[in-house]
Amino acid sequence: MEKKFEKFATPLSVVFGAIFIAGAIYWGGTKAPAVPNGAGAPDEKAIQQALENVAPVTAEDHVRGNPNAEATIIEYADTECPFCKQFHETMKRVVDTNQNVAWVYRHFPLDQLHAKARSEAVALECANEVGGNDAFWKYADRLYEVTPSNDGLEATELPKIAAYVGLDTQAFASCQQSGRYDAHIEAEAQNAIATGGQGTPWSVVVTKDGKKYPLSGGQPYEAVQQLIETALKN
Repeated sequence: MEKKFEKFATPLSVVFGAIFIAGAIYWGGTKAPAVPNGAGAPDEKAIQQALENVAPVTAEDHVRGNPNAEATIIEYADTECPFCKQFHETMKRVVDTNQNVAWVYRHFPLDQLHAKARSEAVALECANEVGGNDAFWKYADRLYEVTPSNDGLEATELPKIAAYVGLDTQAFASCQQSGRYDAHIEAEAQNAIATGGQGTPWSVVVTKDGKKYPLSGGQPYEAVQQLIETALKN
């Protein structure tokens, strides 16, 4: 681990200085009150060690873009977070304009801030169950499009979104009531915390050779592109 950290020390310093310290947890992100900040500035070595806790991408994940890309951005998101709504559009642009990037979406509902986010995470998983990966992303796009954020989306809209994207609404409703994705969503939320996530959106850029870089908050397109370039050069 020590040698590995030495290898990442310079690029991580650049990324940390440009993105993490730049108010990303507070500016452009919704902070999770239940997660302690700790005292003083975060230690780079501790950050890198936390990033190593990112769960590997598996067939259970929702991937958009090139699955064989050199860089993968794993986002942990809360659907009622206004900065996640903003960042969702940014990430759509990133994968649409860059064939060398894959986007993985995971759940990080901040229950103390957004009571509706967890049920919306279930709806996303049910969209995937009923219609597959493409339906998951269509549902996510529409949900972020219509929600006012901050618990402004009525629960009655969830089946309407399912119908809008062409899902079997009866199968969708049955899935919603089953509870079979509760543990999965909680596991992803806990993984977000284990990797250093203190708010949403919280993302990690992972290269094919295993290097990992933090991306905190609803960063603009240009900042995301810069981080991707940094990750792929090192």
